[in-house]
Amino acid sequence: MDMRELLKQAKIAGHGALNEKDAKELLKFYGVPVIREVTSSDVDTAVAAAEDIGFPVVLKGLGTTLLHKTERGLVHLNLCDIEAVKEAATSIIISAGEELEGILVQPYLKGRREFVAGLLRDDLFGPVVMFGLGGVFTETLNDVSFRLAPLTTVDVEEMLSEIRAQAMLGDFRGEAALDRDSIKRVLLGLSQLALDHPDIKEIDINPLITTATGHICAVDALVCFGEEKKKVGETQPVDYHLINNFFYPESIAFIGASPKFQKWGYLLPLSTLSWDFKGKIHLVNPNGGNIHGQKCYQKIADIPGKVDLAVVTIPASGVLDLIPQLKAKGTRNMLIITSGFREIGESGENLEKTLMKEAAKAGILIIGPNTMGICNPHISLTCLPFPVTPRAGSTSLVCQSGNMGLQFLAFAEQQCIGIRGFAGSGNEAMVTIPDYLDAFEVDPLTRIVMLYIESIRDGRRFFESARRVSRKKPVVLLKGGQSRAGKKAASSHTGAIASDTNVFNAACRQAGVVQVTKSRTLLDVVAAFASQPIPKGNRVAIMTLGGGWGVLTADLCTNLGLEIPDLTSEIIGRIDQVLPDFWSRANPVDIVATFGLEAPTMILEELLKWDGCDAVINLGILGKKFFFKRVISAATLNGNISAGDNKSLLESAEKSEEKYVEDLVTLIEKYQKPIFGVTLYDEKKDRTIYPVGDSIYKGLFYPTPARAVEALSKMVEYGRFLSQQQESKIQKEQTIFGTKN
Repeated sequence: MDMRELLKQAKIAGHGALNEKDAKELLKFYGVPVIREVTSSDVDTAVAAAEDIGFPVVLKGLGTTLLHKTERGLVHLNLCDIEAVKEAATSIIISAGEELEGILVQPYLKGRREFVAGLLRDDLFGPVVMFGLGGVFTETLNDVSFRLAPLTTVDVEEMLSEIRAQAMLGDFRGEAALDRDSIKRVLLGLSQLALDHPDIKEIDINPLITTATGHICAVDALVCFGEEKKKVGETQPVDYHLINNFFYPESIAFIGASPKFQKWGYLLPLSTLSWDFKGKIHLVNPNGGNIHGQKCYQKIADIPGKVDLAVVTIPASGVLDLIPQLKAKGTRNMLIITSGFREIGESGENLEKTLMKEAAKAGILIIGPNTMGICNPHISLTCLPFPVTPRAGSTSLVCQSGNMGLQFLAFAEQQCIGIRGFAGSGNEAMVTIPDYLDAFEVDPLTRIVMLYIESIRDGRRFFESARRVSRKKPVVLLKGGQSRAGKKAASSHTGAIASDTNVFNAACRQAGVVQVTKSRTLLDVVAAFASQPIPKGNRVAIMTLGGGWGVLTADLCTNLGLEIPDLTSEIIGRIDQVLPDFWSRANPVDIVATFGLEAPTMILEELLKWDGCDAVINLGILGKKFFFKRVISAATLNGNISAGDNKSLLESAEKSEEKYVEDLVTLIEKYQKPIFGVTLYDEKKDRTIYPVGDSIYKGLFYPTPARAVEALSKMVEYGRFLSQQQESKIQKEQTIFGTKN
């Protein structure tokens, strides 16, 4: 029977699932190896089938409503003779009653390894394929991997590599390694099935038994279907050119300007006026007067000339009335700081929908409502409640939490991380996260994207946009809060395991998004991307001022998948010429508390020019000045050093470390490999990034080895994604031009 006809007939019969026999027929059509089986109608035909197959056998109750057969006592394993088959068949007939459509007889297949594969329709992301450890412990062990369909061969390889129990995939207790090609065909087949049959909502193949020869076989299968439905939260794209206009206004009107210090209408124009914004600023207050030395207009229409951006802080009930006034003024951009919309419940949501509808009719683009504001250091614009003024740079930042955004901007200002632009996205009633991503993709000034999000309205659009951007520039993301488990009434292991968080994380990995779990790590990783080239691999050389620190860092690297390769005899020979005889002669390179900075610089270059090294971590070289200052201070107190010499020595220490940072940047430029530093002592005035002239690379120093290693591991992860994308592209080109069969 045609597969579509099979599903059609099942629907006509009013069933929500295929019976096991039909489910396997469908899966077999898509490349899933299934077990041989015979359908019997009664005890006698079951016995005859068992004799034909050969003992031992398995008997199962067959029926479209019999979804959890094991729990209902409808599965009988390892039946070794006729009497056992008769007893099992009789029990199945009695237990299943009118739901029974037949008795499946299968050979009893033995295997020490059981896997699970499946498909589900996520409300936000659509079709998702799953693979992992199977059998009765699937949900307990939760050792699974997910990817959004359609899958590529790269996606499938990553799914296999993410399983924690990697030993189960290789040679195992005298049995051959898993036939990876067969597993790949299963997962790619499920992916294609999802595209061909959008009305199939859930598939569970559990277990996929692996034989001693490494071959796989599906001995059980569940296929559920339902009406195809529109994904939750689908959004319409916004023209990214219009978003760009938001950040380059020539005139701004603050509607709701206030003379009261604690009001947003007071703080926002104050911050904007406090920097060096060259555009015109107009304040609107129905009472007129002056605020911040600026004349207040009573109405929008009173403002002379054009208004490019309206910043709104009046109560929510009055915002809708602004639409015709702004349309008449020719204003096309509206930043709504005001809260009291969707976030307060149904009434606010209805008001928000009406506002968006009227704004769209008027040709007005809205960021917000309920946003913290925007910032563009490239034109000295900081439209925020506090005057945060980071340097102009290449990191674009969007936050669904305004407070988090302000903290990130303040850190960026302190740590010399250049900001391309910032937006608090608020309720995202019109401009959503995927819209910002689309804009960042083509923005020539954006080199790094930094996101803090708490929810996604349109999962599939987010995935597609993030994947396109990640292929060109890193997207570093922190997700706040833990999603609740999926709302589905899951019929299978696949549905039960596929929580919102699991699917979201899988979508990010597949899209190449660099995920972090802490705000501190988000800032550390962005600092790395903003100052260093992307490493070509995961091999790390470590140079340390002391042995213990090097051992600790090596352990941290190993735990995060970074390799610490052995030094070659040639490198050891060259370092022998620089260090005393008692140095470690190993990676990590212990420079045995060498005092000056000339030797560490020379050793760094030897490590960077080494083909077996992709990145270098240097520990304790920068920051020695703190202890040097203490020594000088003690010597001055004891009269060994004069006050004049004290000042001269301190200045020399400062300049020496500045020269060291300059030398590092020169080496980074020369060898195109990152150098991650860890300071010996972190003084309050020290920072993470040290700019050097006009170089796109910068000195990078963290206060602890753990933070440096974690940031490096995320860069390596992103570099691996880029490499896989390039490999996939080459494979496609080879196929197109006929160089592959």
